[in-house]
Amino acid sequence: MSGELDGAAWFKSSRSGAGKECVEVAYLGSGRIGVRDSKNPGGPALIFAPDDWTSFTAAVQGGRFDTR
Repeated sequence: MSGELDGAAWFKSSRSGAGKECVEVAYLGSGRIGVRDSKNPGGPALIFAPDDWTSFTAAVQGGRFDTR
């Protein structure tokens, strides 16, 4: 994993249930955002630039990825 992720404070969404299929997010010291699979915390993680994260979360909130 990137050294940028060392010591990151990972958290799950408040909307996450008790299930194990969640993603975790960390706000990194560089201003970027890390995202990882909660079932595999030692595995790979994605790192987003702030503007990309803002665009992504706005699209999620706007229903752009809804499949129903």
